[in-house]
Amino acid sequence: MNENKTRQINRGRITLGFLIICLLFIALSFRLAKIMIIDADELTQKAISQQTRDTTIEAKRGVIYDRNGKELATSSICYTLYAFPASFRGEKTKSEINKDIASLEKVLGIKKKADKKAFSKKMKSKSAIVTLAKHLTKEDAAKIRKLKLTGLELAEANMRYYPLGNFASQLLGSVNDDNEGRTGLELEYNDYLSGVSGRWVTNTDLSGNELVEGTEKHYEAKDGYNLILTIDEAIQYYCEEAAEEAYKKWSAKKVEILAMDPDTGEILASVVYPGYDPNDPMKPQGLSTEALSEYNSMSDEKKTEYLSKMWRNPIVSDTYEPGSTFKLITAASALEEKAINLTDTFFCGHSFTVGDYTLNCWYAGSHGYQDINMAISNSCNPALAEVARRLGATKFRQYINLFGFGSTTGVDYPGEATAIIQQNIGPVELATMGFGQGISITPLQLVTAISAIGNGGKLVQPHYVRAMTDSDGKVVKTFDTQVVRKVLSSKTAQEMRDIMEYEVSEGGGSNARIEGFRIGGKTGTAQKAENGEYSEYDYYSSFICMAPMEDPQITLLVVVDTPRGAIYGSAVAAPCAKGILQNVLRYMALAPATEDNDNSNTEMVEVPKVIGMTYKDAKAALKEVGLKVSRPDSAKKSSKWKVVDQYPKAGTKVKKNSTVYVYKE
Repeated sequence: MNENKTRQINRGRITLGFLIICLLFIALSFRLAKIMIIDADELTQKAISQQTRDTTIEAKRGVIYDRNGKELATSSICYTLYAFPASFRGEKTKSEINKDIASLEKVLGIKKKADKKAFSKKMKSKSAIVTLAKHLTKEDAAKIRKLKLTGLELAEANMRYYPLGNFASQLLGSVNDDNEGRTGLELEYNDYLSGVSGRWVTNTDLSGNELVEGTEKHYEAKDGYNLILTIDEAIQYYCEEAAEEAYKKWSAKKVEILAMDPDTGEILASVVYPGYDPNDPMKPQGLSTEALSEYNSMSDEKKTEYLSKMWRNPIVSDTYEPGSTFKLITAASALEEKAINLTDTFFCGHSFTVGDYTLNCWYAGSHGYQDINMAISNSCNPALAEVARRLGATKFRQYINLFGFGSTTGVDYPGEATAIIQQNIGPVELATMGFGQGISITPLQLVTAISAIGNGGKLVQPHYVRAMTDSDGKVVKTFDTQVVRKVLSSKTAQEMRDIMEYEVSEGGGSNARIEGFRIGGKTGTAQKAENGEYSEYDYYSSFICMAPMEDPQITLLVVVDTPRGAIYGSAVAAPCAKGILQNVLRYMALAPATEDNDNSNTEMVEVPKVIGMTYKDAKAALKEVGLKVSRPDSAKKSSKWKVVDQYPKAGTKVKKNSTVYVYKE
């Protein structure tokens, strides 16, 4: 009985065991089927990816040149550090691994606790390959090789470099860590500059070693196109120097300077001061110790907001009230429409009434009766309000649009702002717009519009780029002059040039007068509008001008934001423009228009070639012929460096005692 019972129990156990084995076998079969059939493609791809190293071959970013071939942005060789964690760890103990990681952190400059934790996690990950650091210098790479650690690989890459540092920074913009345009022209032309990356695909083991029988594929990178700008590095330098001087002299918030060829729309200089160093765009510029401490305590969001403002190019992207410089547009529109003529007179008794409002001239007294020439010269508000009234709101709005203020200029630059124009123009709005208040425009729009006066009446599209070339220097695309439309007759344009010239020779722009040259311009002083009200203390002081007026080669605008010590454009901006024009006219080798001036008896000398000399020798050579020399601030600690460029160029004839600007690499 007991024996039978025992036999039955054993039989049951055997049966149960068999059933369990069968179930396990069935489950294993299903699992194997899932792996071999359902997941086969996915697992195959995983196996291939683990055995494949797909390395990106970075394309060389195109160079940005000025119009004369001076490098403004280029690419230098740097290194990217990769790690193969499994090979890095190898057969080492935990202590040895941590020691190697610490050595690597020291070379890479990783100091923060959080950064060290993240770095250690990377080195201990199960990934086949990880990127540890980008944009390493040649010296950094040498230090890493000296450690003689396994499982590391250094690959050559490209790093953006701006040889002139804080020069045309808001214009050029900068790139991000992936070498892609972040702001400015770097962003606008990123697709052309960046090129097409290549690939190097090889079969490897888990440690990153190439398999003997593995395959290898190599896809060449296609370098980006180069940009040749309309910017002239010499003119840009003169403007940068003048902007810095005005900024410091007037304790200004900002200084903006824009220069354009009125015939072609080519922008010769585009300056915003203070700027920043695009080689280190994440570093705030010009902050005091206290302000820097405040910046460091900001949230990431606030820091981004601050940096975005620092990178911003207000010449294109911000609007301001132009003040009296806009009177040129009012007068030109009325003359073209024959709403007024050159002999009409306008009375100024200081105050005048429009509707229920009393408006005033900036001048405390009375200008009395004056023609349009004198009204512009006196910058008379009542006179220009009357000119706008005679033109009428409908026609005035039409001409505002014709001059390009009703839309963007179409400039090749990101983030262009549009003018802010009142939609319902009543009598008061018409009067204030006539003398430059109640309308907000960009500096670029104003320069583009005034250039139409200089070129005979054509509105020309402004642009920053002349051409693109490939890596062999072959031109692949040119950007020619684009005439948008005719806005003034040649007769009206000539009349306005005469009015502008009178402003400088006899009126408020006399601080821009240069003996021997015909200069035309218009001053502007505008209260800053904030939160719907005009500030009592903050102003835009500006001056727009052209030269030489017999055949204008340059339109120049200087805007000083919130000067202290003086507010009028005639005192603040006009002298700044004069300094620029003195340098530019000489640089352009333009002869004085008349002989009865102090230039006629001034000895002229030929600028010698000093490129290739040390600064010390260059200074001596220039002194020998009676010329002065100026070098960058960064080069003032030494006299042994070599001169790589000079302005004016060798062979140019200039007045004795003129200054020659020399540059180092």
